[in-house]
Amino acid sequence: MTPLDPARERSLGGIYAFSAYVLWGFMPLYFLTLAPMGPFEVVSWRILFSLVFCAILLTVLRAWGKLIAILRTPRLVLWTIVAGLLIYVNWQVFLISTLTGHVIEGSLGYFINPIVTVLLGVLVLKERLRVAQWVAIGIAAVAVGVIVIGYGAFPWIALTLAASFGTYGLVKKQIGPSVDAVSGLTLESLWLAPVAIVQAIIVAVTGGLVFGSVSPGHTALVTLAGIVTAVPLLFFAAGARRSSLTVIGLLQFVAPILQFITGAWILGEPMPLERWIGFGLVWLALVVLSVDSLRAARRPKRVDEALNVAPVV
Repeated sequence: MTPLDPARERSLGGIYAFSAYVLWGFMPLYFLTLAPMGPFEVVSWRILFSLVFCAILLTVLRAWGKLIAILRTPRLVLWTIVAGLLIYVNWQVFLISTLTGHVIEGSLGYFINPIVTVLLGVLVLKERLRVAQWVAIGIAAVAVGVIVIGYGAFPWIALTLAASFGTYGLVKKQIGPSVDAVSGLTLESLWLAPVAIVQAIIVAVTGGLVFGSVSPGHTALVTLAGIVTAVPLLFFAAGARRSSLTVIGLLQFVAPILQFITGAWILGEPMPLERWIGFGLVWLALVVLSVDSLRAARRPKRVDEALNVAPVV
C-alpha cells in the first residue's frame, strides 16, 4: 500500500469537518421546509428514518459485526442508551427552536456549548482550568444574565441545547473509539424508536399526522431526514480522524454562525440591543477560550478535548 501523505490527510480532514459544520449550519432551513409538520412529529420521523438509513449503511459497509460486538458489551450498551436520551432532548429542543421562530436562540446554545463543555470538565471530571478558561466562563455567565435581565426572557432553549450537547460530549469520551459513528447513531436511534412511535401516536390522536398528507415532495423531504442526519455526522467522523483537535475546535463555530445568520438575516428574527450585547459577550468569551486553546495546543492533555464531538442537531 502507498503510505498516506500526512499533509494531504490533514487538509482532507479539514474539508470533511468544514463540510459537516456547513451542513449543520444550514440545517434549520431544511427543517423549515417540513412545515406545517410540528416539532414533535418531525422528531419521530427523524428518529425512525435515521434508524432505517443507518441499517442500510451498515449493510452496504458490511459493518453489522461492529454493532453486534458493541451489543455484547453491557457498558457500551448503557452509554449508547444515555447518548440516545441526550440526542432526543437535543433534537427535540432544536426543532422546537427552529419551527417556532427561535433559530437565533438555538445558535446561542451552540455558541455557549464549548464553555459549558469546559465547565462540565471541572464539575464532572474534576479537571483543573487555566485562568483564561475561568475568565471565559465568567464572561459567558454575565452574557446569560444580560439576556435574562435585558431581554426579559430566560434562554432555556440555548441552555438546554448547550447542556445536552455538552453532556453528550462527556458520554462520547467515556465510549471513546469503541463505538464508530454509524453504529453509535444506529443504536441511539434504535433505543429511541419506541419513544418515536409513541410520540407519533400521541400526535396522531391529538392533532393528526401531517406525514403523507401535504404533497409527494413534502413526504420525500421528511423521508430524507435520516440522510440529512447521518451525512454530516459521517463527514465529521472522517474529518475528526484526520484533523487536529485545534482545527476541529475552531471549525465548530461555523455551524452556530450560519444558524445565527439564518435566524437574523434570512428569517428576520428580532435582535434588540440587549440580545446583541449578550451575544457580543458570548463571542468575547469564545475569543478568550479559542486564543487560550491555541496557546495550549501542544500540551498533551487539555480540558477542551471534550470539544472533539459532533453536534447532534
